[in-house]
Amino acid sequence: MLQEFLFSKIHRATVTDANLNYIGSITLDETLMNAAKIKEWQKVDILDINNGERFQTYVIKGEPDSGCICLNGAAARKVQPGDKVIIVSYANLNPDELEGYKPTIVMVDEHNKIKL
Repeated sequence: MLQEFLFSKIHRATVTDANLNYIGSITLDETLMNAAKIKEWQKVDILDINNGERFQTYVIKGEPDSGCICLNGAAARKVQPGDKVIIVSYANLNPDELEGYKPTIVMVDEHNKIKL
């Protein structure tokens, strides 16, 4: 039996833009995507720390090292630039895959640069 587990998250990223006129999604800095093992077009949850909103969307690749965290389309109504968000991905794992399993956690600073 498969169960859903946290696969990765980008913790406390700062929303840099909200573009209502774009067709859905979140545009993410490619460097952050790679660090969090998130793929383009993958479904993610967005958890807004400032207002409590929780919603799903899919990822579009942004410029590497740009710090871009832009919510597009309808999702732009749920955030404001400057909001802190957690971007979460999940994986379906079977019991054999659980031993020693740890999700990938990417911590970022106020400019969405990876903290070492």
